[in-house]
Amino acid sequence: MKVSSARFVKSAQQPKDFPRDQRPEIAFCGRSNIGKSSLLNTLTNTKGLARTSSTPGRTQTINYFLINDRLYFVDLPGYGYAKVAKEVRKSWGPMVEGYLRDRPQLKLTLMLVDARMPPTESDVLMKQWLDHHRVPSAVVLTKTDKISRNQLQQALRTSALTLNTKEIIPFSAVTLLGRDELLTRIQTAIDIPQ
Repeated sequence: MKVSSARFVKSAQQPKDFPRDQRPEIAFCGRSNIGKSSLLNTLTNTKGLARTSSTPGRTQTINYFLINDRLYFVDLPGYGYAKVAKEVRKSWGPMVEGYLRDRPQLKLTLMLVDARMPPTESDVLMKQWLDHHRVPSAVVLTKTDKISRNQLQQALRTSALTLNTKEIIPFSAVTLLGRDELLTRIQTAIDIPQ
């Protein structure tokens, strides 16, 4: 898949805010500060499409980006250690779970995990939840440019074992490792007939 256009469309706080045009959707989830914005910007080759921040928890809504006028990339709020009000964080859970569980347009969820450390308990819980609800997903190991090749091989093995998955795509926004593989995986997901 080649991305020729990408633009922010809307932020949603509840299901009534979601687009109603039935285009396929690819969701991006992961702990706060895992690199979702960098991944979105790299996949779309658009600087600043998704805002990057050094402060965890900046994404507090479900953000929709229209890609090639054909599908949506959907940026979900990060889970984990976001320094935001507890009430706000509590409202994310049901909103995100409802989106992931009930959205028929959702074709694939890309779950981002930091390559520099083993998957956290919240990563494991998220993957188990996705598997339990049969949400199609793939794991993306981010920030691979910050570790050696040997460390990457170890990270791939550890993540596969800990998250009980065979589908892990290593990615770096710096070296572009995994970019083409991810775009191909997304193309495959949206081409699957219902």
